[in-house]
Amino acid sequence: MTTAAELRRRTRELLAAHPPADTDRLDFLRARFDAGLAWVHYPEGLGGLAAPRALQAVVDAELETAGAPGNDPRRIGIGLGMAAPTVLQYGTEEQKRRLLRPLWTGEEVWCQLFSEPGAGSDLAALGTRAVRDGDDWVVNGQKVWTSSAHLARWAILIARTDPDVPKHRGITYFVCDMSDPGVEVRPLRQITGEAEFNEVFLTDVRIPDSRRLGEVGDGWRVAQTTLNNERVAIGGTPVPREGGMIGKVAATWRERPGLRTHDTHQRLLGLWVEAEVARLTGVRLRQQLAAGQPGPEGAGMKLTFARLNQEISGLEVELLGEEGLLYDDWTMRRPELVDLTGRDAGYRYLRSKGNSIEGGTSEVLLNIVAERVLGLPAEPRTDKDVAWKDLAR
Repeated sequence: MTTAAELRRRTRELLAAHPPADTDRLDFLRARFDAGLAWVHYPEGLGGLAAPRALQAVVDAELETAGAPGNDPRRIGIGLGMAAPTVLQYGTEEQKRRLLRPLWTGEEVWCQLFSEPGAGSDLAALGTRAVRDGDDWVVNGQKVWTSSAHLARWAILIARTDPDVPKHRGITYFVCDMSDPGVEVRPLRQITGEAEFNEVFLTDVRIPDSRRLGEVGDGWRVAQTTLNNERVAIGGTPVPREGGMIGKVAATWRERPGLRTHDTHQRLLGLWVEAEVARLTGVRLRQQLAAGQPGPEGAGMKLTFARLNQEISGLEVELLGEEGLLYDDWTMRRPELVDLTGRDAGYRYLRSKGNSIEGGTSEVLLNIVAERVLGLPAEPRTDKDVAWKDLAR
């Protein structure tokens, strides 16, 4: 069993061999991965030491004190939070060794090809087809709301491989090379003016069977691993007390007393308490993760994250009055990351509207909480035993 003392020793050895001040950032990140200090709970040889997940904080604290570079999780969040745990659980040894290191260092960005124009909330109804052709699969279809597709080298992709069975049973999970012929990425401009996500068209894209994750037709089960981790990645990100968006509003309240009213004071107090409860719930969720796999609790955290962001940003705009109507830049850009706290109040207000859609709509997540957390009866499903090809569309 790897101990905290052992991890401190290993981290100090890494720092001695690769002083952050004198080492190229990427070289340092590669060395950290090879030393097993990237994500300590992963297996040896894959960036970890098979240590308890909770001990990652020991490594992170040592590296932060030494001023070591990070891998910018905001930019590569889809890879870290969604692709990596899925590859780890379902990938072959060859897939793990090829994909995980450049994913963690940020050399290769990932995106998620799940949602479609006709299969968003009802993701299992997806129609993108993958047809077997020898050792390859030929994929045709359209995906949408694909964050970072314009930056990505790899994508996690689910496609229909058997239209003759019910929708959940005819899906297979693949890793798609975004540089392959037939992959076309088009920007989708958002209410913020930016195009951080895209629509992706797949035309006769050939994916080797060696890039399949899990068994043929078992893609829905594999995708649940991705989706559960996605909700935790979005809603369970660690923040300090009064961090994130509530911290921006609280700072404005303290620094500009002329903006205060009794009503906004009461609302701020209520939202501050809710944000703190959500933060502490996130701490508990991450402790549960340290002991196993994420469960449906992540859906509750993601629900809370979306609602609080929208309510807090609305209060911030109202508190600022006319100033809250200003917007810094409506230039069409294709950013590398979403920065909710580094922009102005107008951006936060507009961008947070997407929080209740991305990563699973709030309506779908309410169903998940009701059925899988509270144990309430499931909603009737008339399409449960109907072949996908026979569904009305």
